[in-house]
Amino acid sequence: MNNDMGKVTTRIKVENWLDAELIKAGVRKEKPRCLETDALVDTGVVKLYLKSSVVKELGLHPVGEVKSRTMSNRTESRTVFSPVALEIMGRTGRFDVVEIPDALPNIIGQIPLEDLDWVVDCRNQKLIPNPEHKNGELADEF
Repeated sequence: MNNDMGKVTTRIKVENWLDAELIKAGVRKEKPRCLETDALVDTGVVKLYLKSSVVKELGLHPVGEVKSRTMSNRTESRTVFSPVALEIMGRTGRFDVVEIPDALPNIIGQIPLEDLDWVVDCRNQKLIPNPEHKNGELADEF
């Protein structure tokens, strides 16, 4: 039995957004902290979830908390961290990060997918550009 059936993962690049802004303002000289890693695509979750080790490596700062309901129907508080520039296959957006334990995969939820105009192709187990937008990336604002 194939446990990966329907599972979609993608390569992502995440960059500390504040680092990049401080460089633009002339306050920071070093390159922004950045890394590439894999992430599970899960349309059943909402936000961008990154492992604790990734959050630490990027030097993100806590900005709040969010209540999350887990698969076991428990409610947990999770820490929300300062934003990252998330890049998926050349498309980039700015997203706050919800920290998850290192035992879980990094997860791309529905908001980043919609914002970057990606759709899950379950049959081929990959992300594809939104087929409703034939001329490229497009944000629906109504």
